[in-house]
Amino acid sequence: MNPDIAARVQIAQPPVPREDTALKFIFPVASLAEARRLAAESGCALKPVAAEWEFNGYRHCDGHDPEGNVFQLRERVG
Repeated sequence: MNPDIAARVQIAQPPVPREDTALKFIFPVASLAEARRLAAESGCALKPVAAEWEFNGYRHCDGHDPEGNVFQLRERVG
């Protein structure tokens, strides 16, 4: 890694979601509720149920990993 870039990286506890990035990975899951539970156990976090939204046959929810990298999970609706 470039030392100049590495010097600017800050990892906070708890992690601060880094939403201003070029990429956001989207992963399909069978259940957002189960994914939320597993995320919490592994140091990740999903936004609350009230922040979920439906689009194009899927329910979506954003979350972040322990380093603050943002991702999205989606489950098929109905």
